[in-house]
Formats: sequence, structure tokens, C-alpha cells
Amino acid sequence: MIKLENVQKYFYRGEPREIHALVDINLTIEKGEFTLFNGPSGCGKTTLLNAIGALDTIDSGNIYLDNRDITMLSENERTTLRLNEMGFVFQAYNLVPVLNVSENISFIMKLRGFSDQEIKERVYEVASMLEIDNKLDALPNTLSGGQQQRVAVARAVAAKPKIILADEPTANLDSKNSTALMDMMRSLNEKEGVTILFASHDDYVIESVRRIIKLNDGAIVDS
Repeated sequence: MIKLENVQKYFYRGEPREIHALVDINLTIEKGEFTLFNGPSGCGKTTLLNAIGALDTIDSGNIYLDNRDITMLSENERTTLRLNEMGFVFQAYNLVPVLNVSENISFIMKLRGFSDQEIKERVYEVASMLEIDNKLDALPNTLSGGQQQRVAVARAVAAKPKIILADEPTANLDSKNSTALMDMMRSLNEKEGVTILFASHDDYVIESVRRIIKLNDGAIVDS
């Protein structure tokens, strides 16, 4: 489903020397994986996640999604790809504060042109799965951190993307909510068949995934 060939990315930080963010990454990820990019801070895991999600460009190499080279797409095409085929879960939740839970979950579905009936049924389905169906009329600032992250996950999965990319999704959660969130995301992976990729060094994520890809200094050191 996802294939990376010789992917390289460099950062330049105030001096004329290259700093490798990603070093010769070669990787295949199959449909339905529940996989973690793991390693110390600065190892490249978030950069790799963002490259796969077409959020960041790379300096050389190729990234294929279903045999389509996404590195060759224009910015408008990359935006359309993210909208139609990907869901994102961020550490900071990134909910729209003036929209209630139901409206936040349905946001991507509306952008993609789902009917009102499809939206209503799907919002309730994913909200029930993530145990926030009793909060659909609430605004984000009235929810706990764990509840807000569940809303973010519901929004990511509602439009049935092929891939969900989750960057440090448990970083702001306590142990109880971290465990619950990972259990729910694994259930979504199994029931929906969606491929879920994490970038994290959290033990709760490490214990939950099926595959761990370890990075150090921008390179894959173990899988």
C-alpha cells in the first residue's frame, strides 16, 4: 500500500552544512498495518510520518501510495490526496473551538461532499465506538483531554480514509486515557481495516502496536 524508496530529507539550520532528517529510507507498509515509528527525540519519526502524509516534501527518493508516486504531485493535488485518503491525529488535538463535537467529527465529511444522512449516521457510529456519543452537542473546551483526543480520532476516521497518521496521540493523556485510546484505535484498525501509523516514544503506544520501526539520526535501524 505504501512504499518508500531511497527517501532523503535535509534540514539547514543557520549554517552551510546539511543536517539529515531522513537518511536513505526504504520501507514497505501493507494495507491494514498498525505500526509505530519509534526512537528518541529528533530521530526523524515525525518527519517520516509527515512525508508519508504529504505534509512535508522530501529532497530525493520516491513515496508511493497504491503505486501512485505522491512526490510528483502538485500542492493542490497533495491537498486533495490528504482530504480524500488520509486522516490525521495530532498531539494538540486541533479541534475547531466554535464547533461542537458532532460538527468537528463531520467537518471532513462535509468537505468531501457526504450527504446529510450519511454524515448523521457515520458521526453517531464512530462517536459510539469511541464512547463520546453522549457529548455530541458539547464544545471542545468543556471536554477533558482524553475526550478531546477521542473527538480528534473520530474526525480522522469518520470519512473512511485509507490511512490514519497519528503523531504523539497520547502525549497529553494520563495512563488510563492513553490505554483506553490505544485500545479504541486498535479496535478501529480491526473493524474498519484502516492502516494506522504512529510516531511516538510512549510505552502505551509501544505495547499496543503490531510492528515497530525504530529510527535513529534519520535512518531506520530496526523493524
